[in-house]
Amino acid sequence: MAALHADEASPGRIPDTLRQRIAACTACHGVHGEGTPESGFFPRLAGKPAGYLARQLKDFQDGLRKYGPMEYTVRQLSPEYMHEIAEYFSAQEVPYSRSPMPPTSADALKRGEQLVAHGDPARQIPPCSACHGSQLTGVQPDIPGLVGLPYDYISSQLGSWRTKTRATVAPDCMADIANRLSASDISAVSAWLAGRELPADMHAQAAGSVTPPLHCGVLGDKGDGA
Repeated sequence: MAALHADEASPGRIPDTLRQRIAACTACHGVHGEGTPESGFFPRLAGKPAGYLARQLKDFQDGLRKYGPMEYTVRQLSPEYMHEIAEYFSAQEVPYSRSPMPPTSADALKRGEQLVAHGDPARQIPPCSACHGSQLTGVQPDIPGLVGLPYDYISSQLGSWRTKTRATVAPDCMADIANRLSASDISAVSAWLAGRELPADMHAQAAGSVTPPLHCGVLGDKGDGA
């Protein structure tokens, strides 16, 4: 009997490509990082600033963000590899899809818009747009966009900061803000953001185009306030 060729002797060989190696990511977040709008809990990665995505992987690795499957997935990844993954998803451009939203009163939507655009100075809550950009599409290289995210994801993440199952390097400005919001504020902000009309240009704003109103460790502690 003739000897088998090497390729025939090892069927089912898996190609060593980045796309193959991030199959654990795309299984939940979509082939191009488009997220799963129908579920509401697996966020979009495509087009988000690479610095932000790499920081989230690092936070899961360091136990600052709590979600078992993500913590397990990133446990052995090097910083260089996490940045490679972040750059891949940041470069993806795919259409946005709407997610289901709960019924929300006009008063709640008005409150959500107020908090997003103007904040609540009496409670030291800055507007979301002060950090996340005038169109809420994020700011390079570290601040994510908020528009286009599902209601369930936004509300669950704000809740996670309040319950300390999500955190980042100190000073954690988002934890401060989330703990100044009431439960009804979180619902209102989440509903308004999830239902907002998407701007024509969904790209993140240029680096340095905003000055955060709070000191934020993820931004190198840059900011105007406390």
